Amino acid sequence: MLEVDEVTAGYGPVPVLRTVSLHVGDGEIVGLLGPSGSGKSTLLRVVAGLVIPASGRVVLDGVDVTTVPTHRRGVGMVFQDEQLFPHRSVAANVGFGLRMQGRERADIDSRVAEMLTLVGLDGFGSRAVVGLSGGEAKRVALARSLAPAPRILLLDEPLTGLDRELHDRLTAELARILRAAGTTALIVTHDRAEAAAAADRVVRLDELTATGSGMRIVDITAVETHDLRRRVLRKGDPRATVEFGGDDDPATVHLGARDGTGALMAVSTWLPRPGPVDPATTDRQLRGMAVDDGLRGSGIGAVLLAAGVARAYDEGATAVWANARDTALAFYARHGFEIVGDGFVAADSGVAHHRIRHVASAHGRRTDR
Repeated sequence: MLEVDEVTAGYGPVPVLRTVSLHVGDGEIVGLLGPSGSGKSTLLRVVAGLVIPASGRVVLDGVDVTTVPTHRRGVGMVFQDEQLFPHRSVAANVGFGLRMQGRERADIDSRVAEMLTLVGLDGFGSRAVVGLSGGEAKRVALARSLAPAPRILLLDEPLTGLDRELHDRLTAELARILRAAGTTALIVTHDRAEAAAAADRVVRLDELTATGSGMRIVDITAVETHDLRRRVLRKGDPRATVEFGGDDDPATVHLGARDGTGALMAVSTWLPRPGPVDPATTDRQLRGMAVDDGLRGSGIGAVLLAAGVARAYDEGATAVWANARDTALAFYARHGFEIVGDGFVAADSGVAHHRIRHVASAHGRRTDR
């Protein structure tokens, strides 16, 4: 049994999660829904012990494990990108956690065989993981996490990166495998159909947060975007131009970060536009990102950027690009963007810029939705 009790946590001064509470019963499979950047993965990391909350508790089987190290919690985790050991065979990957537990060789071999049968990979033990298909790699990652019989299994977008047909087939398989193993599980996804098919119960992250307390990444209007741009980028000058071409295009997405009171803390704009390298109609341009003056350095911009990039790829983009001020290049580099081409000076502001690009395939992103 898992109890998350009024947990507040994040990666900077502004929490990603605020007073979040969740109960998962023994043997229950719960699907956790929420938009990209809302804090779903952060909650999993809190339960796993990878992030220590600023306040609140995590209780497993009646024991407070809030400050217990990850390796002593008995928690399994399946990541989006599998994180298999490329130099080890399938069997060695599946048996890794068992070896860390100090199990006897015969016991390990028996359990590995059992897990491979459970996930439909009989006879795969001696294969190299680098030669596996995407679906096979997902199954190996699942088998490896289940082998040590964790108290709870945490799955962070476990079927990301698969084509739709394979994704749907493995969703049904995931539900079968978890139930056959009798595993208590928490599955993070933004796909409602996936959650409904795999889980016994589906909850939204915003349903777990005390009213009015948590930051939200939401769609906003162009007018709201312009208001914050003017305040932040133009120092509130009512005469300043803050409207960019394409802002009112139906395909343009304006994202905002709101605090618990509904106040807008940061904005970003994302529009379909071919980029500077291998231009394609699926490229997405990031433009006009702004964070309220009093909140710079708080981590809000990073959360908003991650949410926008993830959404762009979820909607079929293969690359995201931007014209970034040179003063912001280090920030974007920390989030997977690379400089392309020579720098330039913007004619309207006289500020030095470089074009930057983030490519889906280079970051294990799914681009087939």
